[in-house]
Amino acid sequence: MYSLVETAKSNDCEPYEYLEYVLREIPKLKCGDDHRHLLPWNMPQTESPSS
Repeated sequence: MYSLVETAKSNDCEPYEYLEYVLREIPKLKCGDDHRHLLPWNMPQTESPSS
């Protein structure tokens, strides 16, 4: 878990958002699927709320 959080941070991802993304996407995977989209540098960007 620590490794996932630190990797997310080093790739300028919000750790909570990254973990939420990974945990939401894992159940959708099928055997043999490509898992590269789960890496933090491939995570889709979310829009920041405007202040």
